Amino acid sequence: MQKEFPEAEIFETKKIELNSPIIFAGFVGAGLVGPLAVNHIIEELKMEEIGFMRSKYLPPSTVFRNGMLRHPFRVYANKKGTICTIICEITLRMEGIYSIVSAILDWSDKHGSKEMVILDGIPSDEHDGKAYCAAREDLVRTMADKDISAIPQGFITGIPGGILNECIVRKIQGIVLLAKANKTLPDPEAAATLIEALNRFYEMQIDTTDLEKEKERINSEFGELSQKYVKHREEFAGMYM
Repeated sequence: MQKEFPEAEIFETKKIELNSPIIFAGFVGAGLVGPLAVNHIIEELKMEEIGFMRSKYLPPSTVFRNGMLRHPFRVYANKKGTICTIICEITLRMEGIYSIVSAILDWSDKHGSKEMVILDGIPSDEHDGKAYCAAREDLVRTMADKDISAIPQGFITGIPGGILNECIVRKIQGIVLLAKANKTLPDPEAAATLIEALNRFYEMQIDTTDLEKEKERINSEFGELSQKYVKHREEFAGMYM
């Protein structure tokens, strides 16, 4: 007999040895900054898909690129198992957010992850070229040395807020990096700003040239999703300063 569809679980499709990986996560928000940045990280680091989120709380949607179907809520890892990414390319209802958050953190605990970084956008009239952060006090000071400014005040809602709260409870280092992003259109420039901040803080070398060059293609591929975010902004929320 077929099993009941799960509340939420990360279903692993490929076994790879993970070594307490740092996790970078991107969800639908202003300028689609999170998914754009994480997708670029996946491509540049040649990461492999290792699983996806199964949950009765996900809308019955799939996505495709160049005619190829793919799950909208995916998990990737690099070959060394030291970096994982979580990318979600659909808007999520508030119902079931806690189940999805718990599934993500349970999976992170299982693989010994001690640090999760959420990449997101702040709705704005213009991008200022700066990256902002919220984290533990000592990390905020360290990030300031890398030209990443502390967020003066605000709140984060939706799945990013839920994950960061659960990180506090589970004593996982939760960090959010943000950039001011276009309110209505995909913003690859803001996504590039966050990747460059990751390069400075984590001493990575991810090239952002293609991301900044392909604005027209990105608008074509992700414009519809960006409009869905705009339509549901108040419900699915993001960051306010």
